[in-house]
Amino acid sequence: MSRDWERDHGGRRRAAARLWRRPEADWLDLSTGINPNGWPVPPLPPEVWQRLPEPAPALAELARQWVGAPSTAACLAVPGSQAAIQQLPLLCAPCRVGVPVPGYGEHALCWRRAGHQVRGLDSEQVEAALDQLDVLVWINPNNPSGERLPPERLLAWCRRLADRGGWLVVDEAFLDEPALSVAADTGTPGLVVLRSLGKVFGLAGVRAGWVFAEAALLERLARALGPWSLSGPAQAVMAGALADHAWQHENRTERRRAARRLATLLERAGLPVAGGTDLFLYCPHSRAMALADALARQGILVRDFVEPPALRIGLPPEEVTAWKRLEQALAAPAVREIIDPPRPD
Repeated sequence: MSRDWERDHGGRRRAAARLWRRPEADWLDLSTGINPNGWPVPPLPPEVWQRLPEPAPALAELARQWVGAPSTAACLAVPGSQAAIQQLPLLCAPCRVGVPVPGYGEHALCWRRAGHQVRGLDSEQVEAALDQLDVLVWINPNNPSGERLPPERLLAWCRRLADRGGWLVVDEAFLDEPALSVAADTGTPGLVVLRSLGKVFGLAGVRAGWVFAEAALLERLARALGPWSLSGPAQAVMAGALADHAWQHENRTERRRAARRLATLLERAGLPVAGGTDLFLYCPHSRAMALADALARQGILVRDFVEPPALRIGLPPEEVTAWKRLEQALAAPAVREIIDPPRPD
């Protein structure tokens, strides 16, 4: 399978439909880690479509409550955390940047494109490398491995970087565990925290997120993004979703139950789970690319990685047919031959 069909991202059903010659509507997309049972968006008031959007103090306060940040914390609503990932490297003079490996590839790509020296690190390599870095980007929990680091460790790294005027950028796009977040420490010198509405709330299409950081840095980021960067409808959806605590609690419970069910299904199929979150599971396998191709030929899209070879598999939607379809695909002869190849006599 050629990897040119995707830019190292999941969710490319249209491209998959062309590559594997299967109608777009006939795909079960488990490639993104986006909540498949997202917040139900109600009809929006007409004025959010008709007026130019303005900053909403009430929305900022909802965001602070959501991440557990103090009421004085500086935060900026952005059109998805991807917008901040692309702009932050442009706010720094060329410097030395560490990024997690494995990890979301856009971090390395955007810092490198902006002229920075980028070095890939795993969590055990950071301590020795930190004094040679000006910026460290970390993903917590990691995408795709699901590795979680305690806030105390991240904040210790931040202090070492900040002593030299550096930054720690923490991408919490998949985080829904308040005890893991460093957003409560917003205002700490050098700390930048990215949060996304798309993954946990299942609202990736609205392109909405937040950046928590020192006020002076957020002012520069706001100028770089320009006026009206976040639409009025997006702001309205953000406010509704963040205020719906009952849905958040119920959905969190449902996701955790579904993640356990998915882990059981994969383990029974011979795919040991090495990590993940309550939105996706991570399965290292030496023939991950072949497995992804075999599943795609049955209309199931998963995310495969090359270094190290692994699959990231998201939660199926609640429908019984989706779970049954995945179970049947994992039992198909073409998949079994890859997971359990016949032994030579």
